Amino acid sequence: MTGDEERRHRVVVLVRPGLLPMELGIVHRLFGQARSGSGAPLYDVVTCTPVPGEVSTDTDFSINVAHGPDALDRADTVVVPAAHEDYGPQTRGGLDPRLREALDRIPPGARIASICTGSFVLAAAGLLAGRRATTHWKSCDQFRELYPEVDLDPDVLYTDDDGVLTSAGVASGVDLCLHMIRTDHGASVANAVARSTVVPPHREGGQAQYVQLPVAGPGDSSTAAARAYALEHLKRPLSLRELADTASMSVRSFNRRFRQECGTTPGQWLARQRLQRAMQLLEETDLAVDRIAVEAGFGTGASLRQHFQTALGVPPRAYRNTFRGPEPRALAPTGEKQ
Repeated sequence: MTGDEERRHRVVVLVRPGLLPMELGIVHRLFGQARSGSGAPLYDVVTCTPVPGEVSTDTDFSINVAHGPDALDRADTVVVPAAHEDYGPQTRGGLDPRLREALDRIPPGARIASICTGSFVLAAAGLLAGRRATTHWKSCDQFRELYPEVDLDPDVLYTDDDGVLTSAGVASGVDLCLHMIRTDHGASVANAVARSTVVPPHREGGQAQYVQLPVAGPGDSSTAAARAYALEHLKRPLSLRELADTASMSVRSFNRRFRQECGTTPGQWLARQRLQRAMQLLEETDLAVDRIAVEAGFGTGASLRQHFQTALGVPPRAYRNTFRGPEPRALAPTGEKQ
């Protein structure tokens, strides 16, 4: 193993019989696409199972998994996908002893995540007690009945409670993996992974997991054009009226349709896009914070700092230092706040 490989973050996917293959593919594809500025892989992704060999799936094919539970011994992140057995009646703490033994091998301090109903495994192992978590909306009632000690939130795409993460379903597994990549390496790396796999670069974890979108009739309109327009004009103030006019809708119809299509309000969506733009500029440019605030549409550095602190818990300068290293003092004009 080379020095570069030794420094890679090791992601181990723990699979079970009845695996949903797409969920395994999500982890390998997204983490496998993450690259440093020099093009080096940032993650080492390994699949393991309690008993190595052929593992059944919920389809007409199986997969061969060569690694056993010892692969977990050096894990930095462990991901537990769903399995077919999760969708039937379950009992509290009902884990196969071999699966429980495998989970016990996870090193202290390792990040642990589940996709969809893989959250039942984490709960049964006692890893979610007292934590905020989510699962697929169809399984929420059973989950809450079995594990009342878990702070279950049925209305979000994913949760991150101090390194223990859960996601609501297959698609939100994509959001969860991108969230972890963004946490580790910043928005630029996560956005590059999203672009290479042709998925949205960011959906807020608090977005509703099930958005009921009516089938559009021949005369119905979409807010897609207004969203594209907003992304092209993030730098300047954008009113709800202007966006509604772009979509050729009344404000009331636009607001309703936007919620149906995006699961959030236009204002919340716009604030998130501006925050993402600011994150990108902090990572990729030497622009001062006040200038980035203007370019991202926050207007003032104070407004940007407030949004950053609320959304990420850190000021812009600390965020930049995390992903680019400390700024040379000469970058900021004398007297300008960072």
